[in-house]
Amino acid sequence: MALSEQYLEEDIHPIDIVENLAAHHEWDFDRIGDDQIAMAVEGQWRTYSLTLAWSGYDETLRMVCTFEMDPPEEKLGKLYELINAMNDQSWVGGFTYWKEQKLMVYRYGLVLAGGQVAGPEQIDTMINTAVLSAERYYPAIQLMVWGNRTPKDALQVAIAEAYGRA
Repeated sequence: MALSEQYLEEDIHPIDIVENLAAHHEWDFDRIGDDQIAMAVEGQWRTYSLTLAWSGYDETLRMVCTFEMDPPEEKLGKLYELINAMNDQSWVGGFTYWKEQKLMVYRYGLVLAGGQVAGPEQIDTMINTAVLSAERYYPAIQLMVWGNRTPKDALQVAIAEAYGRA
C-alpha cells in the first residue's frame, strides 16, 4: 500500500504525517508541540537529528537535519569552501555550519502556499533526501577536516548520485 493510501481527501496537518512516517519507519521521535517534531534517523555514518516544524504564517514545512561536528578553528575557511561546493551540487536543500552549536546542518523548506497539502510520499522523500545528502557528503567533510585534503580533493569521494535503474 502506498503511503498516501491511508489518507483520505481530508486535510491532515503536516506534522501528523511526519509523526506517522516516523512510526512507520520505527524512528525515535518526540512530538515537541502541535507544529513541531524531532526524530533520530540512523544512517550508515552516524545518527542524524531531524526537526520538522510547520509555520502556518508562511505555509512552510521546515526541516533541519543536523549532526555534531567540531572542526579546528583553522579549518573553518576550508570547511565553508567545501560547503559552497556541496551546495553547488545539491538540487534541493542546502548545507551550513552552525559554529556556536557545533552542528553541520542540512536545511530545506517545503512551501505549501495557497492551502496546498503535502502528501506522505512528498514528506518521506524530503526526509530521505536530507539523510542521503548528509550521508553523501559526510566522508568528504571528514577527509577535509581531519584528513588534511583540499575541499576539491575531499569532494571527489562524495558518493555520486546514481541515475537510471539497475
